[in-house]
Amino acid sequence: MFRTLDDVDVSGKRVLVRVDLNVPVENGRVSDLTRIERVAPTISEVADKGGKVILLSHFGRPKGRDAAQSLKPVAPAIANVLKRPVAFADDCVGDPAMVAVEAMKAGDVLCLENTRFHPGETRNDPDFATQLAALGDIFVNDAFSAAHRAHASVEGLARRLPAYAGRSMQDELEALTKILQTPIRPLAAIVGGAKVSTKLDLLGSLLAKVDVLLIGGGMANTFLAARGYSVGKSLCERDLLPTAREIMDKGTAKGREIVLPVDAVVAKRFEANAPSRVVAADGIGDDEMILDIGPRSIEYVCSVLARVETLVWNGPFGAFELEPFDTATVEIAEAAAELTAAGKIKSVAGGGDTVAALNAAGAADRFTYVSTAGGAFLEWLEGKALPGVEVLRVSSRPK
Repeated sequence: MFRTLDDVDVSGKRVLVRVDLNVPVENGRVSDLTRIERVAPTISEVADKGGKVILLSHFGRPKGRDAAQSLKPVAPAIANVLKRPVAFADDCVGDPAMVAVEAMKAGDVLCLENTRFHPGETRNDPDFATQLAALGDIFVNDAFSAAHRAHASVEGLARRLPAYAGRSMQDELEALTKILQTPIRPLAAIVGGAKVSTKLDLLGSLLAKVDVLLIGGGMANTFLAARGYSVGKSLCERDLLPTAREIMDKGTAKGREIVLPVDAVVAKRFEANAPSRVVAADGIGDDEMILDIGPRSIEYVCSVLARVETLVWNGPFGAFELEPFDTATVEIAEAAAELTAAGKIKSVAGGGDTVAALNAAGAADRFTYVSTAGGAFLEWLEGKALPGVEVLRVSSRPK
């Protein structure tokens, strides 16, 4: 159980709201409003109930103050989404922040400068967390995407003020808890992406929970090689072949179904529209590389989706950023979206590449839930405790 906005009266209170404003900015303008739109309901609710909303966020990875990584250009974008004024303070602690907070009236919204301009943020420095806490009466965390970081504005602050989950955080926790802890079975997971090495913990965790594990992307090449197939010049982590065999053996022992490509789209060059052909998984030439799964594999995956009840998706099936090697990811995303819209499956997806692929396929808005978090989503799937989430549990109290 997590404390939420339902558990607190924000009227007249200074409410520090941790959001994720690490958004793409091009030529001084925010080019993708998704993350701002996700936190808008929390900001509006607190402001409408008479709270003073003080926004905290990191932006990029600055080493000290850096005008190129200021949140100042983001404040007008927030105002545009909220349809209300948003003030800006050019620091997140000290006099500039305190003066701006003291000038606020009930219902006002203020955006503070990038928390990472201070080294105390990423070190979770107690003094820096105390300086942040001095600006507020209540802390609301609405940044699930930063919840895996034990940083001052994520974890330290929640130990100094009464802490609650914002609406976006609440939605995320409810969706992910339900899908993994009490899923409607059969439960399938799609795990794609380039490397097995970055997803070993994830594969181990999912094998304990899912009924079907579908492996795609570059990592599938390592599993094919572990089964004795030649993968030519494909991306393949040969030092992990024993690990891949061990994962497959464990899956078999647990009665899990592991789905690998049965055919592939191969090319001799890694570039858009490179001449390509479809071959069986055992027919890849020495000078060829796998850049997508083939039509029989797509059909196979779609048939699996048609007989499961719940789907978790992380990672594309092929080099989806290059046409025509986005075909499998787009077609399978469309199939999953159609099944979800028809009420036949519950679907949850997350991770940067996954969200980009689902958006490119025009399928994201038909999934049950799409997480904009990258690392936090992965760590949650891996079963790891997230510092920014643990401090919001009902059993946790600020010191």
